[in-house]
Amino acid sequence: MATSAHTIAAPARAKTAAGSATLRRKQGFQHGGWFVAPFLLLFALFVIWPLLRGVYLSFTDANITGEGASFVGLDNYREALDDPLVWESLGHSAYFTLLVVPCITVLAFLLAMLAHHIERAKWLWRLCFFAPFLLPSTVAANLWQWLFNPGTGMINHVFGAETPWLTDKSYAMLAIVITTLWWTVGFSFLLYLAALQGIPDHLYEAARLDGAGAWHRMVHITLPMLRNITGLVIALQILASLQIFDQAVVMMDFLPGPEGSTRTFVQYTLEEGFTSYRVGYASAISVIFFVIIAAVAFARMWLLRNREETAR
Repeated sequence: MATSAHTIAAPARAKTAAGSATLRRKQGFQHGGWFVAPFLLLFALFVIWPLLRGVYLSFTDANITGEGASFVGLDNYREALDDPLVWESLGHSAYFTLLVVPCITVLAFLLAMLAHHIERAKWLWRLCFFAPFLLPSTVAANLWQWLFNPGTGMINHVFGAETPWLTDKSYAMLAIVITTLWWTVGFSFLLYLAALQGIPDHLYEAARLDGAGAWHRMVHITLPMLRNITGLVIALQILASLQIFDQAVVMMDFLPGPEGSTRTFVQYTLEEGFTSYRVGYASAISVIFFVIIAAVAFARMWLLRNREETAR
């Protein structure tokens, strides 16, 4: 009889415990919701609403005043797809991305390896590598604009050349790439440095006992252990590089560069919206760019998921 009562009481206790857990989750969500609410409100106000408003304007012929806008359907999108400057500016952004991403990934890894293995004044090396990233974009761009100046800049003086960095279309984008590498490598460097510090030392000790040299340790231990962080660095740099704007605009004095060679996609969007006053058309261009950025982000997520499933 006792056994029967115990058997009957056990499900009741389990049901009571499950109900209590559900109640605690609901209470936790209610209390936590008040803490999250200010962020959600600001996010909806400054991100979601402008995004929806931009999508709506892309189907109109709205000007910068916002008055007299009429619905034009897909006309803005058709015009954007036939606009040679859209494809040219997108090509410039893609070209910049192809130059920056590999260079910044390799350079950040090498700097992190140096800062990780150096013995003296580690803090000084880390500060020097990361400090440029703390500068505002306009400061970094103005600094390098002065360095590349053919008359007073130090670059041509040091190398004894008269290279027209900012006035020749063959060098203008390269100057922006160099500026970007110096300015932003610190962020990727910090990610790599943190990942290097997380690799267990016993892996290297075991490799040394097996007679593996420094090169083999890096190839067979360091690089595989940094695979995930390398994928993150590449993804973040692709997304950031495609949206290049500050450096190109400031270094070229708010112009599209020699023969339009540094006009980026974001810059062309702003030109159409705030110079030509075609807000509807600029909104359509920005929506197209948003789709491109979203596609890159989802492709990264898909590749990461497939790699994780393959590893399992």
